[in-house]
Amino acid sequence: MDVTAAGVRIAVIGVGNDYRHDDGVGWTVVAGLAQRRQQRPLPHDVTFVCTDGDPGRLISAWEDAHLAIVVDAAHARPARPGHVHRLRIDSSLPRNPRPGTSSHGFALGDTVRLARTLERLPAELLVYAVEASDTSLGTGLSPLVAAAVEPLIQRITEDLVRGAAAGQ
Repeated sequence: MDVTAAGVRIAVIGVGNDYRHDDGVGWTVVAGLAQRRQQRPLPHDVTFVCTDGDPGRLISAWEDAHLAIVVDAAHARPARPGHVHRLRIDSSLPRNPRPGTSSHGFALGDTVRLARTLERLPAELLVYAVEASDTSLGTGLSPLVAAAVEPLIQRITEDLVRGAAAGQ
């Protein structure tokens, strides 16, 4: 993991699976942010990580971070594919979140509770949950989810700039 001398680090974590259509949205956003870094400066202490949502890998990715931003696909009813939910995770996380919202076997809320118990939560945790349309086997995002990617990259870029300024 990249950690600056001052200990301030920002982790952007894409959760998903590129071979399950919209479940790859987190990885697509992280790839877009990494490409944007080449075109214009982002804070120097940003680390980009893609993971399948395994709790140990998630906790390792955000450990020692001042700010962690997680991007993941989500199921919602009624569904609004491409709709983005921004959640700031803190002590008010419900004990029993609605089942079935994660597109993975282990819900993000369960991982947050585990990290809290282990005292391995970042100082600030933001979650962007993008409502999925199609998580069947195959590659490529559905049109509505694909349309949400660029605006989400811009929004996270703004979070990164604010997060870097707050961490200094």
